[in-house]
Amino acid sequence: MKRRSASRNYVEYLLAQLILASLRWAPFGLARRLAWLYAAILDRAVPRLRRIAYRNLELALPQLTADERKRIVDGVFASIGRLLLGLARFPELNRDNIGRWIRYEGFEHFKEGLRRGKGVLFATAHLGNWELSAFAHGLMAAPMHVVVRPLDNPRLDALIGRLRTLGGNRIIAKKDFARGILRALARNEAVGILIDQNTSLEEGVFVDFFGVPACANLGFAKIASRSQATVIPGFALWLESEGRYVLRFYPPVEMTGDAAADTQRLQKILEEVIRQYPDQWLWIHRRWRTRPPGEASLYDEAG
Repeated sequence: MKRRSASRNYVEYLLAQLILASLRWAPFGLARRLAWLYAAILDRAVPRLRRIAYRNLELALPQLTADERKRIVDGVFASIGRLLLGLARFPELNRDNIGRWIRYEGFEHFKEGLRRGKGVLFATAHLGNWELSAFAHGLMAAPMHVVVRPLDNPRLDALIGRLRTLGGNRIIAKKDFARGILRALARNEAVGILIDQNTSLEEGVFVDFFGVPACANLGFAKIASRSQATVIPGFALWLESEGRYVLRFYPPVEMTGDAAADTQRLQKILEEVIRQYPDQWLWIHRRWRTRPPGEASLYDEAG
């Protein structure tokens, strides 16, 4: 990987600080318009993201019309704007006002998981507002652990890390995630892990995802089986009718101990939720990048 220059890291950090400050301090109505503008600028500045999204939709939902695909991709960038706005406002969120942003649904599944005493593993994704879901849970219930991959820019990584932990949550670095997760679960605590990213052949298994083989990491299922933790799919989904998110916890998924089969089950649940909220999933990620040996890439060089 090409080494990043210190000047590039600093410029990106200053730009991020400027964006977050404008979204935090502007009157809320203006901040919402700014968030939409920033997402639109990202869309225009990095056109390959929209190309990737269209390609993913061609693969996953080939029955859609061109207009339907456009509406979904437009919605993805709108969702990114909402996520940015929420992240910028983390410093002012607390137990008294968090209900204006998000409410629970299915909280009884989490309580039952804690009662079992083996910890709770949240299977989540880049769907809705994954940053707010963990942050809000830390305020409304109890601090949790979130597994993250460090950003390439260490300055940005530190900035986002500070925001993520303002509500009491703790970060587990992905490079050392297994031991950190197992320790947290042994203390009957909650851990959130994103399960929707492409992974390598060495770390994953091919599952059916929207009818297309996708390489999914086996680590989640293996840790769930080893720890006997309660596995709960959970997502913060935007409800336009309420003007806020719902942090929806789905019924626990029983792990069989067969890592490949359990991974497939989790991916199928994720697919079902994405089908209900297609404009809130991050289609701009090359989810089907890893291919079975000998199979050609599903993306062109530009995407």
